[in-house]
Amino acid sequence: MSTDDDSGRIYDPQAPHAFPDERVNDILRAIEENTEIQAYLEAQNVNPVTRKRYNDHGRKHISIVRNRALCLYDLLKQGGVEFNGAAEQGLDEADEAVIIALAATLHDIGHVVHRDHHPYYSIPLAADLLDDFLPEFYDIPEAVRVKGEVLHAILCHHTEETPLTLEAGVVRIADALDMEHGRSRIPYERGGRGINTVSSQAIERVTLKPGDGSPVLVEIEMNNAAGVYQVDNLLKAKLNDSGLEEIVRIVALNIHDGDEQIVERIEL
Repeated sequence: MSTDDDSGRIYDPQAPHAFPDERVNDILRAIEENTEIQAYLEAQNVNPVTRKRYNDHGRKHISIVRNRALCLYDLLKQGGVEFNGAAEQGLDEADEAVIIALAATLHDIGHVVHRDHHPYYSIPLAADLLDDFLPEFYDIPEAVRVKGEVLHAILCHHTEETPLTLEAGVVRIADALDMEHGRSRIPYERGGRGINTVSSQAIERVTLKPGDGSPVLVEIEMNNAAGVYQVDNLLKAKLNDSGLEEIVRIVALNIHDGDEQIVERIEL
């Protein structure tokens, strides 16, 4: 992770990490060069933002979620947390980060079909993309196993299905960590005033760091009480049953200087 103000926010491929990173760094470069993947990341924003005036689900959202996911994973590895997804498939430790990075990249492509029930539409689309993408890096048996783990994480990011791996749990939580006010700028300017948009406007900054007594502390700064919806209704729902609820600590702080603060601090 970066050592400046983006620490815990932006994954830096050049920085030292608590996991073998060469493979995932190769994957990240290939993702950026893949024309079809990039086209999906652009097209998948039309239904949620343009047509439904909902928060961003395009290229910027994917970048933020992938960065948060890899930073969260790195902190968990620093804290000695053992992941099970790749290991139970007989894959390498280096494949844990690959699974997380690919799932974070492809989790929302189902939006090109519809916002509603999008994780289920993401599965066949991501499966086709992975069939073309993975053979450059894996033989067929390993590619099948990586593909299965990626699809599992995609499915569990926004559905009632419980994540069965910590890799999937990381993606599930990281998706909810894209909650800062910039995400809702476009729908807000276009008149969108739904609770997701308004509450997102209240979130100033999300930072991940080593916790005191837990591997990870997620610190959320908000400027008014509307941000409680993002923290308590959305992030808490993603944290529950993620497999990481006992080792990820979340603290939200109201940084507004007004005299009448409805909420000063929330801790999950």
